[in-house]
Amino acid sequence: MKEVMAIVRMNMMNKTKQSLSDAGITSVTAREALGRGKGIVDLTLLQGAELGYEEAIVQLGQTQRLIPKRIMTIVVPDKLVQRTVETIMKVNKTGKSGDGKVFVMPVLEAVRVRTGESGDKVLDEF
Repeated sequence: MKEVMAIVRMNMMNKTKQSLSDAGITSVTAREALGRGKGIVDLTLLQGAELGYEEAIVQLGQTQRLIPKRIMTIVVPDKLVQRTVETIMKVNKTGKSGDGKVFVMPVLEAVRVRTGESGDKVLDEF
């Protein structure tokens, strides 16, 4: 089984959840996050602004340094990883900076608290 962690735009959250549900992936955990990619802010300017240099602060302008995002965590059996990733990418890909990221990580075990069941039995099986 794998954990698929996706960082997506806030305004794409409902569309992403619906698309995952339509694809048979119904178990999703989400949380709010703040972040930015490498291309949004010149790191030299950011460092200068953090040190209090007025010139750097002015050049950065009034834009947010960290952008509100959503982090979705989805644990699926190995056979659903590709479908999950493709669904997330299909919905969120605009071709513009800030579309997000998807990470896939191994999960060693899963246990349903209510029944004590473990392994793939506790996950979506579509």
